Amino acid sequence: MDVLRDDLAALSPSLRVREGGPGDAVDGVVPRLVVSPASTGQVAAVVARAAAHGASLVARGAGTKLDWGRPPEGVEILVELSAMDRVLEHAVGDFVARVEAGTTLDRLGALLAAAGQLLPVEQVVPGSTVGGVIATGLSGPSRHLDGAVRDVLIGLTVVRADGVVARSGSKVVKNVAGYDLAKLFTGSFGTLGIVTEATFRLRPLPRARQVVTCELPDEDDLAAALTALRAAEIAASAIEVDRCVDPGRPGEVGPPGTDGAIRLAVLLEGDERSLTARVAATVAALGHAIGAAGTTAPAPVRTAPGVPSWWAEVPGPVTTKLSCAPGDVPGLLRDLAAWSARHARPLAVRGAAADGVLWAGCPAATEPAAVGALLEVARARCERTGGGAVLLRAPAETKAALDSWGPVRGLDLMRRVKMSFDPGRLLAPGRFVGGI
Repeated sequence: MDVLRDDLAALSPSLRVREGGPGDAVDGVVPRLVVSPASTGQVAAVVARAAAHGASLVARGAGTKLDWGRPPEGVEILVELSAMDRVLEHAVGDFVARVEAGTTLDRLGALLAAAGQLLPVEQVVPGSTVGGVIATGLSGPSRHLDGAVRDVLIGLTVVRADGVVARSGSKVVKNVAGYDLAKLFTGSFGTLGIVTEATFRLRPLPRARQVVTCELPDEDDLAAALTALRAAEIAASAIEVDRCVDPGRPGEVGPPGTDGAIRLAVLLEGDERSLTARVAATVAALGHAIGAAGTTAPAPVRTAPGVPSWWAEVPGPVTTKLSCAPGDVPGLLRDLAAWSARHARPLAVRGAAADGVLWAGCPAATEPAAVGALLEVARARCERTGGGAVLLRAPAETKAALDSWGPVRGLDLMRRVKMSFDPGRLLAPGRFVGGI
């Protein structure tokens, strides 16, 4: 008799409980059971029953990022949140929305757009849910204007490891004294509790938008362009960079992005009258900076109403997240291009050029030693200004051979927080930094 399964099934006739299978694997670890709650109350009941059995749990929304981070030490219960996809409240006049964790960004975006509003969080990984974005701290180009996910998250409902429901921030019912749940839970990979509801700050849909793009011959031109944009004070919504190098085809242009050129895209939003002047100022600033810095004739500066094809897209399938001082972005691109040439491996790098948050992706067949060298190069540049390089997605043998997280400041404090929230280490054990 499976006592745990029977206990879970007895919680509610509407609670679905089934055996786990290969399609439910969390980074290669197959769960023993899968449960599908339909409310915060049911999640709390499941977690409380799991705690009584000492059973480990991992939450899943759409499953798009379950192979990020480290594989869990074990998964006895996979908590499937896809049925929790309701928009619970949309206060249009207050620019606030409260939604369940299983709501996809696609669906939420469509509902908000009908009211002339948006959530400034891009769907960087297609199919992402609200809960998955919070768990991984996934931010896209909008972070330049609106801040990261944690900055637009103003309220959170979570289920603790003991099954107790805790709320903080806007629409508070019960606070957790001494903790800002939004800050703690964003990017914690589900190791502190299960997010069931989130309240976000919204903003109006822009009346107009234009994207200014250019191709830069080298890193010096990028540095000059970014300096010019800062000096121009154009109030950009996002400034993104993209570079894809393939040392197997030196000098060959091939498909877009494989010639080693650096592509810069600046998103400008607002009313049409002010936008015209800001676009002109951006074009002038970039044109002057590139002309002054480069010895090779640069490609022209262009404008378009839409973003380029590579916009807000995480490269992979071996994916590394990089964070550095904004002024170090050109140097980081130079170091990564040198790694690509030295190891004869293609590499795509893109992300927030003005904020120092980038993504690097290389082929799945890249040897663990070469990926390790990539992390070493990136960390040497990023860590000197308080940043880092994290290996998020890679084949199992690559993750097993490498330190995915690297040095982490405040790790002792993070471990104490984990013990405060989850002393039995039942929530996604081992997925996060330092084996948390």
